[in-house]
Amino acid sequence: MIDHPRIPLAGVIGSPIAHSKSPRLHSHWLKTYDIRGFYIPMDVAQSDLKEVIATLPKAGFVGINVTIPHKETVLALADVVTDRAALIGAANTLIFRKDGRIHADNTDGYGFIANLKQNAPGWTASAGPAAVIGAGGGARAVIASLIEVGVPEIRLANRTRNRAEALRSEFGAKVIVHDWVQAGNMMEDATTVVNTSSLGMEGKPEFRIPLDALSPKAVVTDLVYTPLRTTLLEEAAAIGCVTVDGLGMLLHQAAPAFERWFGTRPEVDQATRDVVLGA
Repeated sequence: MIDHPRIPLAGVIGSPIAHSKSPRLHSHWLKTYDIRGFYIPMDVAQSDLKEVIATLPKAGFVGINVTIPHKETVLALADVVTDRAALIGAANTLIFRKDGRIHADNTDGYGFIANLKQNAPGWTASAGPAAVIGAGGGARAVIASLIEVGVPEIRLANRTRNRAEALRSEFGAKVIVHDWVQAGNMMEDATTVVNTSSLGMEGKPEFRIPLDALSPKAVVTDLVYTPLRTTLLEEAAAIGCVTVDGLGMLLHQAAPAFERWFGTRPEVDQATRDVVLGA
């Protein structure tokens, strides 16, 4: 009898999930590094989430990515939660450990900072204030990571002010909330500007915040990557700013998860971008 080694499986759980670029990304890395494994998209309803996650390790899964609407819910299903996942209040990565425990992590903040460092190499966290637009899940990861790397002040504006105030109460005095109508003004002398909202995304309202106060010395990034070059990035580039698209965050947040599951740290390079973009 031949004892066949179990082929490691990973995947992404969400609903809907057909739009996800993660299967294309991880399949590329599996092929590039000649790893016998598979990465599978799974559309799972909230009502089935607990049962599905409990079953996956028995089927050979070594871990999964988690996306909307399950990123908060899975924290309660994990046995171990990293500090950064607890701080953000959501997990995007689960690792099914050999001891049977489920380990929850959030690599979104890591991916955000790694994207800035790769594509705006002159960026310095401590150089000045950051202006952050939006107060959803993406903003939580961005704010946590900006505080961690030493940004001195974070100016935050959201269409619904009380959501921004809630983040200030969680993250502390470094976060200063601005009224939505003042979102453009809060960019004055900011050295980092981040759109974490859905404004400018295909099928969503346009990005109409005025950029008159934006300094050409600022680094501007957008978590939206459909389209890749958003209105915010185009207008900021015309002012003279260094701009960083949101695709790199998606790629970089995936790398530590891939390493934990498959044992190899993948490189985020131009070939990776081209594959995900379908080039």
